[in-house]
Amino acid sequence: MDFDIICYIVLFCGLSLAHSHNNATETKSCNPDMCKFLVDFGAIMEKVNCMEAKLKESETRLKDTEMSLKETITQLKQDSETKLNHTANRLKESENQILELQHKEATKIIFSATLSGSGHTGPFNTDTILVYKGVITNIGNAYSPVTGVFTAPIPGVYYFTLFYHAGGSHTQYLFLHKNSEVIVMTNDHVTHSDATDNGGNAVFLELQQGDKVYVRMAANSRVWASESQTTFSGFLVTQM
Repeated sequence: MDFDIICYIVLFCGLSLAHSHNNATETKSCNPDMCKFLVDFGAIMEKVNCMEAKLKESETRLKDTEMSLKETITQLKQDSETKLNHTANRLKESENQILELQHKEATKIIFSATLSGSGHTGPFNTDTILVYKGVITNIGNAYSPVTGVFTAPIPGVYYFTLFYHAGGSHTQYLFLHKNSEVIVMTNDHVTHSDATDNGGNAVFLELQQGDKVYVRMAANSRVWASESQTTFSGFLVTQM
């Protein structure tokens, strides 16, 4: 309630009370007790108004603080989401780089192996797959020194070579196979004019995954197995 209205009410009550007490002939502005009451009441109302003002100010500051806090939380969430997305992107890039490196490492396919033993290998009564057990290089583990067979791990174009050393008193027939198909060969006939023979061949092959490449020696042929002179090698040129 407004302070002025309250004062008017109190003053009206005071005047009525003074009029009822024997109609005093002297008119006074107010009863001393009433005046003290009004002063005290005014002081109380002033304090109340001051407290209301401070309360409103506190409410305003609280609203401002809440608004600022909400803005801060919103900004922190946005910053956190931005940093999280940035971290996720960097993690994805790192994963892609690792996968790319692993893929590049997986596509390094290189092997080179020699016949091992003492003296000649052969002759045999039937055609025989030569097993080159002396592995020099076998990156990608596509060549098996147990079977003598190279198995293409991925589609691509590969390059293969085969070389041999042998005595001149026997024939030599070596065939490079892709699966069951003869691709290239190298050979020499029996000669008496020279004591030793050497031969070789090379080829580019387009292979599918799982295709097999190996060297087959014909029956009644023989090659030198010592001193790493008879070799079988290959590597991936390009992936298809």
